[in-house]
Amino acid sequence: MNWKDYEETTKFIYETLGKDKGVSIECYGNSCKVVGKSTVEHQIDVLTKHSDGIHEYKTAIECKYWNDNINKDIIMKVAEIVEDAGLNKGIIVSKKGFTKDATDFAKYRNIGLVELREMNEKDWEGRIKDIVLNMNMLIPEITKMDLVLNENTEPNFHQGMTRVEFLEIKSEDKNLTVEGIIKEFTNELLKQEENKEHKKIVKFDSETKIVYKPTEQILPIRGMKFTGFLRIAKEKIEIKGEDHIWLIMKSIFENKTYTISKNGEIHERPNE
Repeated sequence: MNWKDYEETTKFIYETLGKDKGVSIECYGNSCKVVGKSTVEHQIDVLTKHSDGIHEYKTAIECKYWNDNINKDIIMKVAEIVEDAGLNKGIIVSKKGFTKDATDFAKYRNIGLVELREMNEKDWEGRIKDIVLNMNMLIPEITKMDLVLNENTEPNFHQGMTRVEFLEIKSEDKNLTVEGIIKEFTNELLKQEENKEHKKIVKFDSETKIVYKPTEQILPIRGMKFTGFLRIAKEKIEIKGEDHIWLIMKSIFENKTYTISKNGEIHERPNE
């Protein structure tokens, strides 16, 4: 993240948090400027506005992506801009934090202070940061399925390549289906040794027939042959805490804390 990303992220956070309260972004970035009573033009990082139906309120947000604590001089500068431009509120968002003098003076001048930064190891103390899951998935695989037809029948379809949904069993047993037989064989595979070939023949009574749906061909069938094995797929899944909690935002005077994920989800965090 650089200062420009930091500014845009701040704009996104205030825009998202303010949406339900009627707060919107009037402008942000280098082109966001206001003219004060002094006739001096001031550049504002993020300018928000909202209305109570009678009055319009504007807040200037100053973003400081600095590696040092913000001192009282910055507070004084923002306070002067707010007063000169006739704005209602000023907020300073800092990556590092604020000196004690800055905090005391900001409270005196009603300037909001917000610390917005990436999570560090101390923030994760007492919490689970990363989760690693080593998964072994049992995958039954049917490698071959053949239809056992009467010797005097000549099917016009390839037994080994026929799609399951093209087949329908005609039998006195109404519960006998191709899908059910396959499911039963699959369940058997789950009980086999890993990578060991397993075969099965399912026999039908003499009145059973198979329907090949594309051509409506009906043939006597004696049974079905299956071959398959049980494969164990190993997979490692890593869930990183930083993907779910990227930034932490603390509103110092309001005593509120928010977490922000990399995909833009914002959640208020209970104070401890």
